Amino acid sequence: MEEYDRNLRKSFGPIIMFDKDYARAFMELEDQSYKEGALSIKTKRLMCVSISVILHCKSCIAFHVKEAAKEGATRKEIMESALLAGTMGGGPAAAYIQFVIKACDEFKIR
Repeated sequence: MEEYDRNLRKSFGPIIMFDKDYARAFMELEDQSYKEGALSIKTKRLMCVSISVILHCKSCIAFHVKEAAKEGATRKEIMESALLAGTMGGGPAAAYIQFVIKACDEFKIR
């Protein structure tokens, strides 16, 4: 999962080279989205774990599991987010819960 996280982080390089304005605007949107507000940053990151599972995005799962843990999310909180995604997304989403477990293991989230 570390490789997926690294690849996601590196994937923006070509976008920056192609269109710096787009990349800057995207990063500003991301910065605004993850600000503390009515929802805590941790809650937002847990929501992103769920969305990543529903979208079947391994790189997103790795990135958002790691970011959720940085915000203090426990393995149990991360797994509950993933299980909820499995419920809402059905079998195809539930099949991606294994990657959340793998990310928690690799990133040593307890």
